[in-house]
Amino acid sequence: MPYTYAERVNCMGNSAIRELLKVTEQPQIISFAGGLPAPELFPLKEIQESYAQVLGTGDPSVLQYGTTEGYLPLREEIAAQMRIIGIQAEAENIFLTNGSQQGLDLITKLFIDPGDVVLLQNPSYLGAIQTFRSYQANFETIPTGGTGIDSAALELSIKLNRPKIIYLTPTYQNPTGTTLTIEERKTVLRIASKYNIPIIEDDPYGELHYDNSSILPIRSFSTEDEVVYLGTFSKTLAPGLRLGWIVGGKDLITKLVVAKQGTDLHTSTLLQKATHYYLTHFNPTQHIERIRQAYKIRRDLMLKELKDNFNDQAIWTEPSGGMFIWLTLPEAYDTLKLLPYALARNVAFVPGANFYTDGKSYSNMRLNFSNPSPLQIKQGVKRLASILPNY
Repeated sequence: MPYTYAERVNCMGNSAIRELLKVTEQPQIISFAGGLPAPELFPLKEIQESYAQVLGTGDPSVLQYGTTEGYLPLREEIAAQMRIIGIQAEAENIFLTNGSQQGLDLITKLFIDPGDVVLLQNPSYLGAIQTFRSYQANFETIPTGGTGIDSAALELSIKLNRPKIIYLTPTYQNPTGTTLTIEERKTVLRIASKYNIPIIEDDPYGELHYDNSSILPIRSFSTEDEVVYLGTFSKTLAPGLRLGWIVGGKDLITKLVVAKQGTDLHTSTLLQKATHYYLTHFNPTQHIERIRQAYKIRRDLMLKELKDNFNDQAIWTEPSGGMFIWLTLPEAYDTLKLLPYALARNVAFVPGANFYTDGKSYSNMRLNFSNPSPLQIKQGVKRLASILPNY
């Protein structure tokens, strides 16, 4: 029998990247499509020992229900890490989630009614667009000019559109790899605070910097809890763990507890305790440095190969961190139509249209450099360049 679904189901759509990854799992495909870390860099032995140690104590509480906010020692450890990057936080400000994607969903559930406006970067993270759409949000994009964010236009947009929240990935953004300057961060914060609009700062890549020291998060400049910060272990530890966190004020945390209780009660107790063991008994800083060194080599190689093979056929970003390069072809190209040609040559990318709220920009593509091997990067970029003359 046919079901009568809620109206919001009509606003839900499959993730283009998740669907594309089904194709790129084929062993012959060189994939620049996923935002995947390099699996050979996962701290597999350390995580294995962490689980063994936690289970080996004979304490049955590791398999018991836990508090919705999360395991207190882990929240204390994360709060200490937050203070290192300039975010003043205690355990009571930390809320643990099943990856930062769940954090984004819970925050959207708390803030967005159907028809509310979300102000965000253009292009922006596909997973965020997907979440906002599922709660029937409308979109406006942050105005930019030749020197970055246009503060006057931003303030005018806020006055006209009255957004409920501002969503930003300010550091090594997905998909472009670009980073907001300190001045841009302060400008957005000042204007958002003036109009009492929360900023959702999604920061999965902040620790993956390759050229200079890290840049301070927007929340580090905040004094009134105007900024809700999302963090995750997916890019620095392992995405399969599905463990993230939210930094927020006490009132927000209280409401997040209620929202999460209606979703999944709490994040896995065993996972939280094993992660806490890893953080306090091994050397996560050394592990992250190892990742940085490997990804820097791959980023530099992809930039070199793009220069050698694409020459004047395209322009691209040169990110100082993160996992992505944003490549733009001449306007005559449509990367949605180009993708089947690429797949026929056993190479994959994500068409740029997926990252725009209106899906109307066709000449861009997102390239991931963290997951493919150096040899795959060399081969894959050459294959991409070779299909353009025949398109």
